[in-house]
Amino acid sequence: MPNIVVVGAQWGDEGKGRIVDLLSEDLDIVARYQGGNNAGHTIVIGEEKVILHHLPSGILRENKLSVIGNGVVIDPGVLLREITGLRTAGYRVDSGNLKISDRAHVIMPYHREIDVARESLKTKGKIGTTGRGIGPVYEDKAARRGIKLADLIDPECFSERLADVLEERNAYLTKVLGREPLSFDEIYAEYSEYGKILKEFSCDVSGLLNKAISDGKQVLFEGAQGALLDVDLGTYPYVTSSSASSSGACTGTGVSPTKIDIVLGVAKAYATRVGEGPFPSEIHGEAGVQLRDAGGEYGSTTGRPRRCGWFDAVALRYAATTNGITKLAITKLDVLSGFETIGICVGYRYKGQMLTDFPSNCTALDGCEPIYEEVPGWSEDVSDVTEFENLPPQARSYIRKIEELTGVDIYAVSLGPSREKILFLSELA
Repeated sequence: MPNIVVVGAQWGDEGKGRIVDLLSEDLDIVARYQGGNNAGHTIVIGEEKVILHHLPSGILRENKLSVIGNGVVIDPGVLLREITGLRTAGYRVDSGNLKISDRAHVIMPYHREIDVARESLKTKGKIGTTGRGIGPVYEDKAARRGIKLADLIDPECFSERLADVLEERNAYLTKVLGREPLSFDEIYAEYSEYGKILKEFSCDVSGLLNKAISDGKQVLFEGAQGALLDVDLGTYPYVTSSSASSSGACTGTGVSPTKIDIVLGVAKAYATRVGEGPFPSEIHGEAGVQLRDAGGEYGSTTGRPRRCGWFDAVALRYAATTNGITKLAITKLDVLSGFETIGICVGYRYKGQMLTDFPSNCTALDGCEPIYEEVPGWSEDVSDVTEFENLPPQARSYIRKIEELTGVDIYAVSLGPSREKILFLSELA
């Protein structure tokens, strides 16, 4: 199997984790390339549900190497609790099957404090952050005042770096945000202990991955969030703070684009969004509640209810183009059982004009009205279907309609949360 990037093709929460889990059986390495613990991948194995925030989904497979790249930001306390939880559940997590880039930046207590304080001051224009410090740590990274894992595991370097950065961050907390200053001694003591534990996992991930690929190993690059939340190409400013698109796989791991063979996009059979921001195909009222309840649409990290809507072919085409998506995996088709008719957004109407391209202006996108093509639904429970040909004709037609509207071949369709409930429609290569 070739080197693959798995990217969310909507606003996140598409079910990337289970697709990565499925593909990782036939690959050697799974590398997470961006985001932080604001992401959550839920994987169902038999009767067991596992939620991962930092760790790549491949960690649940035996004899696979999991890698956290330099594009990821790490909350050491959260990561270590996640490792402990998996070990308690019987999974192997050690320096033999987990490597962390020494260039990855570390989420510090002042990042979380700043995140929460700034969001609470806003009366309008809230982004809907998770309050975990993700935005502020990426800001510090860009401003060249970040602390990397390489700094954290070196006590002398960490002490000097923290002293410099904390003075500036405390000034911002107290004089701008009206918060109490944070203690150097308390942070240093806590985070030095984290550094001692994480040191064994630290390595040059770029060198590791490039050598592995040269040796014939196959790598799956796993993103968090979704393409429409990418800081450059998403619905800015209602986006995450990192490169959630497929291009982030290269900057977030130090692997050249020439080493990537396939970009697999993952999308739900409908659409969801967490937090604020434009969402043209959002459904208000009973149908939206029905989708949310049927799909269990609550954030695996925050527990927040997701906004639900019909499949947006305009947004998906945009994501496919900007990410170079060559194949699609459609998840949660089973959730649509019971709808008499199903809408597909095929265009937008803005100020009396029909748009078939995705607007870059967020204000314009927020003012767009969806243009729907309605297709017949189906009443049958499809969760136990094992062959695509055995799906109700309306369900098969719906999937083919998505292919037609997006211009991307569908690789797989999921009918439930477990590993077994996936139908394959084409080859991945």
